[in-house]
Amino acid sequence: MSTTAGSRPPPTSTLQQPTPTTTALQQTQPAQRTGSPAAPKAGLRTPSNRKTIYDRNLNRTRTAELSRASFAYLFAEMVGYAQRRVTGIQDLERRLNEQGYPLGLRLLPLLLYREPPRTSTRPHRILPLLTFITTTLWKHLFGRPADALEQSSSNKNEYMISDNDPLVNKYISVPKEMSQLNCAAFVAGVIEGVCDGVGLRAGVTAHNGGTEMWPGKTVFLIRFEGEVVEREGGLVGGK
Repeated sequence: MSTTAGSRPPPTSTLQQPTPTTTALQQTQPAQRTGSPAAPKAGLRTPSNRKTIYDRNLNRTRTAELSRASFAYLFAEMVGYAQRRVTGIQDLERRLNEQGYPLGLRLLPLLLYREPPRTSTRPHRILPLLTFITTTLWKHLFGRPADALEQSSSNKNEYMISDNDPLVNKYISVPKEMSQLNCAAFVAGVIEGVCDGVGLRAGVTAHNGGTEMWPGKTVFLIRFEGEVVEREGGLVGGK
């Protein structure tokens, strides 16, 4: 008997309550028949060609670029997430730094893998490391090298990387009462992760250094630990 569209025949009592005979047959039936497909397992979904993202060549997306609109939306959400339950500007910058730190640890081996064999050695000195950060890392993240690299004249363990127009600050609107906030603390966390990844431990902070020509200029202050500077001095003396 056919039914009209949208109507539904009332369920019968046989479907709702199986008879004892039917229950006995269900209990004695094996859990899975031979030749029937196995039930899907939870976890990583494998495509039909049996290849996952881990099978992709690491050099395949070497020159790929991300949409700025996508980046702006994603980074704004990250800043909003970090802004929850913070006690002040320093606390917010600390959380942004912590978000960028794991990225630096993971970018280090990837970028070294993509370098030519003769230059793919892991930097173990301060100057080669900073050169790697201001060129290779900066080009990978922002498509251009950093604008300046300087050493502090008063503290030999402090170095400064300057970016005249940080991309991470371009699409963030900071209220006047939070004018000291610099969302480039996320990039400072990336730099810190790279430094720690090669064993040259350092603390990295982002500071506003705007000028008349570059009002959004940011200076990344890198403070290497004392033992790193002492080891560097020993390597220079021993050559």
